[in-house]
Amino acid sequence: MTLELLVEAKENLADGVVALTLRAPGGPLPHWEPGAHIDLRLPDGVVRQYSLCGDPADSSAYRVAVLREPDGRGGSAYVHDKLAAGDRIEVDGPRNHFALVDAERYLFIAGGIGITPILPMLDRAGTDWHLVYGGRTRGSMAFTEELARHGDRVTFRPQDEHGLLDLPSLLADVRPGTAVYCCGPEPLLAAVEALGPADLHVERFTARADEGPREAFEVELAGSGRVLPVPADRSILEVVEEAGVSVLSSCREGTCGTCETGVLGGEPDHRDSVLTADERLENEVMMLCVSRACSPRLVLDL
Repeated sequence: MTLELLVEAKENLADGVVALTLRAPGGPLPHWEPGAHIDLRLPDGVVRQYSLCGDPADSSAYRVAVLREPDGRGGSAYVHDKLAAGDRIEVDGPRNHFALVDAERYLFIAGGIGITPILPMLDRAGTDWHLVYGGRTRGSMAFTEELARHGDRVTFRPQDEHGLLDLPSLLADVRPGTAVYCCGPEPLLAAVEALGPADLHVERFTARADEGPREAFEVELAGSGRVLPVPADRSILEVVEEAGVSVLSSCREGTCGTCETGVLGGEPDHRDSVLTADERLENEVMMLCVSRACSPRLVLDL
């Protein structure tokens, strides 16, 4: 669903971080749960995903926080330099691939702007949770005043004051029944994954490194029976779009989940950053923008 929303407010949250409050002039917005994100369709044609970090109970407005990415592709620069209060912007979503599961207790680990999807989870996590929040400097860490109301449940660890997060010690104390949620830069996520907590949930803002060789294969479109060759240098998404098949897509990096498509036959080679390990084993869906095939042919629900 695409909505046209009003940028009601734009405010500086921290060094290099601005928050947008987006409101629907015509009525309530679609409901969302903590962990969800929306796509901003920026006027220069760029589409970017940002986690919702407001109050899920407030159906009148969405809030997102945007970090300026000096080496990005222009989306964050547009938000910081050109988007202003009073502008209108198209928004898709919300979608959620980082939902809060039921657990006895929670450990949240946030790095930098990775605090955004975790922030609304804290009021839904009951009473037994702890957040460890790291950043380059205290001034670069958004929402510190808002988080301070939780007292000693939140541990702030600016890198210039404390060094890197001591993840081995932190995760060594995790008890059974604890769900671990982590969001932040890729080195943080990779380090947490390497330590292997049992109930781990991560969200990536950037794509994984490409996994393995790229071979040619075929896709069969179940709706029409058409068989399309997918060369080694093309994605499934590119091939089906060129064939005139409309597929919703956004990031084209395997991070947003917009192009998720059902798999009716064959074995996908999952290369996205969205599906969990269990979902990959089920092979019921795949992301057409980056994933490929382990079998000579895939049958897609298209």
